[in-house]
Amino acid sequence: MIRDSLKAAQVSAMKAGDKERTAAVRLILAKIKDRDIELRTQAAPTDDDAMVTEVLQKMIKQRRESIAMYEQGGRAELAAQEAAEVAVIEEFLPAQMDEAAARAAIAKVVADTGAASLKDMGKVMAEVKARHGSELDMSKASAWVKEALAGG
Repeated sequence: MIRDSLKAAQVSAMKAGDKERTAAVRLILAKIKDRDIELRTQAAPTDDDAMVTEVLQKMIKQRRESIAMYEQGGRAELAAQEAAEVAVIEEFLPAQMDEAAARAAIAKVVADTGAASLKDMGKVMAEVKARHGSELDMSKASAWVKEALAGG
């Protein structure tokens, strides 16, 4: 489980005296704990790793947006700090599909759902996320789904 590897990473970072890594891992664990609290009122999640992966992807997206804003504002030191956090977070994400594999998976989903136009994008995106959510950057996948539907 990803959660267990995060806890082990926290302990090893603390023992090594790596303050930046310890802080980043603690931040990840705090976000996961927040998500656990949010989900208490709902049915228990069926796949803990999927929930943790979703939290990690959201954290990376937020940091990439922050990096862009810091770079526009001329705050290179803050952008570097965010980039370091992204690097730590990415260590715990499952391996991501390359572009060719992602496009092939999207083409299969389009064929399986019988999607014919951009009107079907919501249905296709839901299915792509259900099948490959942990292995794909959904913002990139969205553009690829648009291309697949526009071309077809």
